[in-house]
Amino acid sequence: MKNIRISILGAGNIAHRMADTVNAVEGVTLRAVASRDLKKAEAFAEKHGAEKAFGSYEELYNDPDTDVVYVATPHSFHFEQAKASLLHGKHAICEKPMTINARQAKELFDIAGERGLFVSEAIWTRYIPLAEVLREKLTEGVIGEPRIMTANYGFNSDAPRMIEPSLAGGALLDLGIYPLTVISMVFGEEIEKIQTSGVLTDKGVDAHSVTLITFKDGKMATMMTSIDTIMDSKVIIYGSEGRIEMNFVCNWESIDIYGADGRLKERIPREQQLNGFEYEVAAMAEAIREGKPETEKVPRALLVRMMERMDALRSAWGMRYPGED
Repeated sequence: MKNIRISILGAGNIAHRMADTVNAVEGVTLRAVASRDLKKAEAFAEKHGAEKAFGSYEELYNDPDTDVVYVATPHSFHFEQAKASLLHGKHAICEKPMTINARQAKELFDIAGERGLFVSEAIWTRYIPLAEVLREKLTEGVIGEPRIMTANYGFNSDAPRMIEPSLAGGALLDLGIYPLTVISMVFGEEIEKIQTSGVLTDKGVDAHSVTLITFKDGKMATMMTSIDTIMDSKVIIYGSEGRIEMNFVCNWESIDIYGADGRLKERIPREQQLNGFEYEVAAMAEAIREGKPETEKVPRALLVRMMERMDALRSAWGMRYPGED
């Protein structure tokens, strides 16, 4: 099995979690970390056992021993940094969201396609084992016909990446991607219409929003996201004969199945895991090893549709980021 050498661009919290993951997954190696602060990169490399620490991103792009660049910086930098990685012959994995809009995502896929490289988004929810369990349970009809669902994610945050327009802040791109993803996983992509309302902050990013999605087969889903309100981070799927609940919209703690009488019939707990990132890392490394442009769970066309969906929501709220055409 070919070993995939992964380097991390950025040295923030998410980068530390990814370094732990890479060190635990078979067939991948933590090659390097890059930060604009060399001392920060060196401390990161020492902590996680990376082979190299770079004090600039350009050094990472030009490193001959890096196969994959994991982009772990704020959303607003994903496009330019993933693009630079691809243009230097490196595969690229972006922390979610992949880019700030669909146009950028399409351009990255075009560049990767021209060069025979892999580029994708690290949307871990689609890779967790309970995702397949949920699909099987719904197919079995444990709650009859699923008809309505809710998915929410919100908390108070004044972190710069959440509130600054220059960093593509707001609740939607940082948090809303998860409810949108779970809704897509459960009800699919055949959407009839989307109705939404969002409240913007004084800086012009979305503070909170409520969205109703109606599907062509009559199913309906609501999602709420917020950076100024405490929410339950819960998914509920209502069916003709019961309901399913999952706590923590990103990485479900369990699948709880309730009957028509409202009583808990079955609880399927999350398996013991490192941190939940290991499944996406293993799947993407395998795709790269096999020369595939995408993973089966997250095809490129699906990522573009998700970005287009968020573009449409922001458009409805009158919300644009600096530099967008």
